[in-house]
Amino acid sequence: MTNMYSPSEIPTEVSKADRVEGHLRGRERRPSFGSNSLVERGIFAPTVQISPIGAATRHSAGWQGLTAESIYAPVQKRIECQYSAAFHLLVMYVDGIRRDGETSIDGVAPSRLRNVANKLTFVPANHTYDEWHEARTPMRISYLYLDPAKLDGSRNEDTVYAPKAFFDDSVVWNTATKLKSVIESGKAAHSYVDALIDVLSHELSRSDKELSRNSPVSRGGLASWQMRIVTQHIEEHVGEQISLSTLAKLARLSQAHFCRAFKQSFGVPPHEFHVQRRIEKAKALLAERNASVTDVGFALGYSHTSSFSVAFRKITGRSPREFRRDFS
Repeated sequence: MTNMYSPSEIPTEVSKADRVEGHLRGRERRPSFGSNSLVERGIFAPTVQISPIGAATRHSAGWQGLTAESIYAPVQKRIECQYSAAFHLLVMYVDGIRRDGETSIDGVAPSRLRNVANKLTFVPANHTYDEWHEARTPMRISYLYLDPAKLDGSRNEDTVYAPKAFFDDSVVWNTATKLKSVIESGKAAHSYVDALIDVLSHELSRSDKELSRNSPVSRGGLASWQMRIVTQHIEEHVGEQISLSTLAKLARLSQAHFCRAFKQSFGVPPHEFHVQRRIEKAKALLAERNASVTDVGFALGYSHTSSFSVAFRKITGRSPREFRRDFS
């Protein structure tokens, strides 16, 4: 019998906690670092400047010197992003294909990569980051701002971080995703946060040569082509039930082998990855405000608003309506 799962059935429990909301647009600057208004809201670092004004919707959260943002940008002619500060910046391109664009970081050759979905970019502290997009599809980007004192403090040596543009690293992606969830929820054991930061510090300081030696294949995970074809299928059917047998066939593996390799590559089982992607899609739809909460739930395969709200709260710690109120 084919094993089926529904993303709404994941028993993931995320506690509801106080949130810090910051909705910034365009080139509007936050107050200077360390100001009382920032500290009170938990936001401790300068953030990426985005122009033109109104080009993107932003959801910001800060907790214990860490800051995370979710950026939602619709298809439009051009959007520009700039950043240079004393904090490390990790960019997670959740979704997005650009018709044209360029990404520049001090010390790295400019990149004009078109399909940036599921890519990572790392900007060390005090490096200049300039990026512009002419988007062909809506773009969802997460920014994670990392205090060098916290990141470097997790190592017993002088750590050197090099800039990296559009790289693949499932360990960094999954660790950053967990850390972002912690920042947004505002509650976690210090030991857990320290462990996440330690992993990020180690992975981000590895050289390109080390990354190539430790590819997902050698670690027992999926090959790059398998990750690409499986995640593409999940994205295209994010609002539907997906059978494990279908995903395993796409990867040309048995179901048991596929499940083990998938978790090794992504850090979570296939069904949990699916529900995470479904909720990320829901966030984007809620931010755009073009549909009601009920319509968003229906569009993503939930038969009842209540079941959508329960699934959304398990992942984010908030209801869909509470999340939507974060955007002005």
